Amino acid sequence: MTTHPAARTPQQDRSRATRQRLLAAAVDCLAEVGWNGSTVGVVAERAGVSRGAAQHHFPTREDLFTAAVEHVTAERLAAVRAHADELPAPGPARTEAVVDMIVRLYTGPQFRAALHLWVAAATEEPLRERIVALEGHVGREAHRAAVEFLGADETVPGVRETVQATLDMARGLGLANLLTDDSARRSGVIRQWASVLEGTLRPVRP
Repeated sequence: MTTHPAARTPQQDRSRATRQRLLAAAVDCLAEVGWNGSTVGVVAERAGVSRGAAQHHFPTREDLFTAAVEHVTAERLAAVRAHADELPAPGPARTEAVVDMIVRLYTGPQFRAALHLWVAAATEEPLRERIVALEGHVGREAHRAAVEFLGADETVPGVRETVQATLDMARGLGLANLLTDDSARRSGVIRQWASVLEGTLRPVRP
């Protein structure tokens, strides 16, 4: 006999929708006004829910903002994987497309929100352990995706380090984009680094 999971009730649907609104509002707040200006009350007002409802879903401020960044990061990584089949065939064009894809993970309002959490975590002890664990997870998943999309053989000397350098470079480009529109310079850097990476992945044999 086949059993089916119980259908969600309207109350469960409302609860899920409330949680989603809170997560989205938390990310927007962090990106726009930073950690100091982002309180549970401000997020609740922006999400159109009561402070009590917000605290029902997220008892502490750290719970709310860590969950918000984790949620958005998971969505970004899922979106990257969803478009993997659109990448060019293996070769220079694919390598450049993958580098561009990785850089886009570290630009935009979601990265800005995460950065505010990093800064706060430097002095907020309750937040630090959560952010260290979250960033470790994000870093591993991004590295795994990069290796998969590039078809990289990390047993070859220098390949693992160069793939990791790609992720480190992407974070740096994300930082450079926080204060000014860095898109023109960034595109040139992406092309040049993709050439370096391609040479490491598939060196020309004499």
